[in-house]
Amino acid sequence: MKILVCISSVPDTTSKINFTDGDTKFDTNGVQFVINPNDEFGLTRAIWFKEKQGASVHVATVGEVSVEPTMRKALAIGADEAIRINANPTDGFFVAQQLAEVVKNGGYDLVIGGRESIDYNGGMVPGIMSSLLNMNFVNTCINLEIDGTNATAFREIDGGKEKIATALPLIIGGQKGLVEESDLRIPNMRGIMQARQKKLSVVEPIDATKATEISKFEKPEAKGAVKLVDNVDDLIDLLHNEAKAI
Repeated sequence: MKILVCISSVPDTTSKINFTDGDTKFDTNGVQFVINPNDEFGLTRAIWFKEKQGASVHVATVGEVSVEPTMRKALAIGADEAIRINANPTDGFFVAQQLAEVVKNGGYDLVIGGRESIDYNGGMVPGIMSSLLNMNFVNTCINLEIDGTNATAFREIDGGKEKIATALPLIIGGQKGLVEESDLRIPNMRGIMQARQKKLSVVEPIDATKATEISKFEKPEAKGAVKLVDNVDDLIDLLHNEAKAI
């Protein structure tokens, strides 16, 4: 089985976020980047398939040279090969087209992406890829088993979960549940050394459509000062007349 894990390089949630050029561009100065958490769950599951079923695991991303440390981390975790499409991932439709081209050229049986990235939260790339490639698709996937060319997936739905039987080739939009946080892997020294020898291919992007563009970023408004009250009557008055909550 040949698996492609699509990953994004995203800002660590502890990083201080700022914007430049009239709040139209994200300021990367001083920001630490990591593998998108939903993608990391998928990568860990792919490594499980590698260890248990002999699958080969490739990772791919759309990004400029600055994302290569993130790709090397994925290789250190256990991926066999990495592919970087040399373009700025400013639009989900553009990214999906680039990754779909990698899938077409690579002959992958299973494509694992995160259900969304934590930077733009678009939640669109795996679904667009499935449409472009005419492949089966399961979103919000929380468990996946493969038996030959047959797949059994569980997906999260409102109020519960849904079991789906399908067949390869398959694209999933994964999230926590594919593995638990305790199962995520930290690269060890051996993995880091091996990652230096593994293949990281850089390919140029195909001509593709960008369907959206960012006009402006805005930070959330600062929280107001806390008001302390020492009796129930004052609390009820504030909730009713100021907060309009009751």
